Amino acid sequence: MPRLRKAVPGVDAKLLIKDAARLMPDPARRAFLRGAASLGALAFLTGCDIVDSLSAENALRKISHFNDGVQALLFNPNKLAPTYPESAVTKPFPFNGYYPEDEAPEVDGETYRFEVGGLVENKKSWTLDELRALPQERQITRLICVEGWSAIGDWTGVRLSEFLKRVGADTRAKYVWFQCAEGYSNTIDMPTALHPQTQMTLKFANEVLPRKYGFPMKIRMPTKLGFKNPKYVIAMQVTNKDLGGYWEDRGYNWFSGL
Repeated sequence: MPRLRKAVPGVDAKLLIKDAARLMPDPARRAFLRGAASLGALAFLTGCDIVDSLSAENALRKISHFNDGVQALLFNPNKLAPTYPESAVTKPFPFNGYYPEDEAPEVDGETYRFEVGGLVENKKSWTLDELRALPQERQITRLICVEGWSAIGDWTGVRLSEFLKRVGADTRAKYVWFQCAEGYSNTIDMPTALHPQTQMTLKFANEVLPRKYGFPMKIRMPTKLGFKNPKYVIAMQVTNKDLGGYWEDRGYNWFSGL
C-alpha cells in the first residue's frame, strides 16, 4: 500500500512547495513543479526530513544556498545590464528602505570619511572631496526591487573596480563587504564588485546624491536586486569571509542577481 504522509505541524505543504520553487533557478523550478512536487520530493532534494516548521525552514535555506551557487556560476562578469535614454528616467524616483523616508540617516559631508579595510594595501580613509576627484561615469539603469516594482535612475560615480585597483585590493578575495551609516550592511561577491557597471554612486540626475537616495555614497549594481545596493555607505572591507548582510541574515537570497 502507498505510504500516507501525515500533516506536518505548523507547515502548510502547498505554501512550502511554492516557496521552494520560487527559490530555484528557472530550469530547476519548472522541473520541480512538473514532477511530483511534494514534501517528500523536497526532503529528497535537500536531505531534510520535514517534520515541523523548523525543519521546513532548514529545507528552504538549503534550496536558497543551492540557488546562490547556480546564480554565481551563471553570472557573466562582462555582460552589461540594459541602459536607457535620459527621457526614460522615472520621475519621481521612489524612495526605498526598511524605514520611512523621514528616518533616513543624515550624514555630514564635511566630516565624512570612507573607511577601507581588509585585504587591501592602502587602508587610508577617503574624504568626500577625494572620492569626487576620481574619474566618474554616468549610467542610466533600472533598479528592480524584491517587492516587485522597478524604476529607472540616472546615476554618476566611480567604478568600484577602479577604486579597488587604486587601493591595492586583492581581487582574488571572495567578497567585498559594505557598512552603512544606519547600521545596514551587505556583502557581495568579487565578480560583481569588478563588474564594469558596479559603481560608487555620488550623484543622481547629475546633482549631489540626495539624502533619500543614499548621500553621501550608494553602491549601485544594476546586475543585482535593489536590496543588494547599499546606501549611506561609510566603510568597505575586502575579505574571504562572508560577513552577511541585513536582509541576507534574515533569510533573503544571498546572490540575488538579475
